[in-house]
Amino acid sequence: MRVFITGGTGLIGSAVVAELLGHGHTVLALARSDASAKAVEEAGAEALRGSLADLDVIRAGAKRADGVIHLAFSNDFSSAEAVARSVAEETAALTALGEELQGSDRPLVTVSGTPWVPGRLSTETDPLPTDGIVGGRGRTVTAILGLTGVRSSAIRLPRTVHNNGDGGFAGLLTQIARQAGVSGYPGDGTQRWPAVHALDAAVLFRLALEQAPAGTAWHAVDDEGDRVRDIAAVIGRRLGLPVQELPEENFGPLGAIFATDQPSSSAYTRETLGWKPVHPNLLADLENIQP
Repeated sequence: MRVFITGGTGLIGSAVVAELLGHGHTVLALARSDASAKAVEEAGAEALRGSLADLDVIRAGAKRADGVIHLAFSNDFSSAEAVARSVAEETAALTALGEELQGSDRPLVTVSGTPWVPGRLSTETDPLPTDGIVGGRGRTVTAILGLTGVRSSAIRLPRTVHNNGDGGFAGLLTQIARQAGVSGYPGDGTQRWPAVHALDAAVLFRLALEQAPAGTAWHAVDDEGDRVRDIAAVIGRRLGLPVQELPEENFGPLGAIFATDQPSSSAYTRETLGWKPVHPNLLADLENIQP
């Protein structure tokens, strides 16, 4: 299959590109810079120059492909306004992809976060949140899954997708710890975050591309829920910093989400698609953090 991918040079995307190429697919990857184009080509894929905001380029990439995987997101969490801009940009790009693929029955694999449900693990049947700072992503993905004539599916990623000690919410905690001189966590730290290794998540993206029925959602969850203070403890030990509770506002616009208990299950995904994570879990992988 010839696959068009956005976000193909990021932590997750580079793993997905390698996974696709390793299983006989060819890849056309959106590249917004010369450096990204070089990385794409060195990985064995073809680069298509443009950014997520270049909707004509996005449509052209989808037109040339047998299937699409969307991963690109600006990941600017510096303010609520920045997050809103990122969500709006992604919504426009996903809408363009859906319009291009509609009626073709080609696969479109998109991405969201796992939902949180008070008092229990979230599952694949739980709806995505459509309010709050990232509610726009939930509304957009829900609309994509409802398209007719597109084999659309969504991989729901946990709070931390990690590789070599970096990535996701845990990576943000590490960045904040380096800046603040303390490895902090909001609340009492007993809230749980799910996690997955990027190389395991990449396998699930491929399986969804190849197998997932239209309108389905899948959970890329290995660790169902690591306590945030346990994550902060490893970060603090690796960086040689004290570990302590900090106010939510210390964590920027994501502070309230950081403080939320949000464990998640992937039992249905594993059983149905035959997905089996094999790489190190989050706490083990955080041992790779360099002081």
